Amino acid sequence: MATTMFDIEKFDGVTNFNLWQVQIMTILVQTSLKKLCLVNNVLQEVLMEKTSSTLWNRLETLYATKSLANRLVLKQCLIAFRMNECELLKDHISQFITLLNDLKNVEVKIDD
Repeated sequence: MATTMFDIEKFDGVTNFNLWQVQIMTILVQTSLKKLCLVNNVLQEVLMEKTSSTLWNRLETLYATKSLANRLVLKQCLIAFRMNECELLKDHISQFITLLNDLKNVEVKIDD
């Protein structure tokens, strides 16, 4: 993940689940999921999973494949990556690092 760090404790079954869920969803929206147009489809795909490991594996199967199509989409995102006027510099850099990490994860080499 990017260099951004969030201060949310793991869900321990004792604290308020609804509050924890809202915090996690906020983080997901603020980070990489805000770029996806299909957030509802992502959630529908993984809501049926019973454990975190099966959920994670399902997400990887759906969205982290190293296919040529995914590589091309990520390369296009890098080419089209621009900073918005109202965007904070730290947010822009965080998104850029996330994009570079995504490219690295699908084994795309980017020259310095």
